[in-house]
Amino acid sequence: MKEENSENYVEVWEDNVNIKDLLIAMALCIGFALGGYLFAFGDTPPLIFGLAGGVIGFIISSIIIKPKRQLTMMEEGE
Repeated sequence: MKEENSENYVEVWEDNVNIKDLLIAMALCIGFALGGYLFAFGDTPPLIFGLAGGVIGFIISSIIIKPKRQLTMMEEGE
């Protein structure tokens, strides 16, 4: 990670995360989970809709936010 970009990252569970991407993912997941919980219908418990909304938010955020880590594979002798 470059020195000038280090202020855009925060450490979460011993990994560096871009603050903007983290906030986008949190907003999506919380929004879909809360929306699913509040708009639950029928006799189904609202928790099921909230969990489904959280999964949908996770899937959408994983499509929108691409990984920035570059891995290089090396042979054992290198």
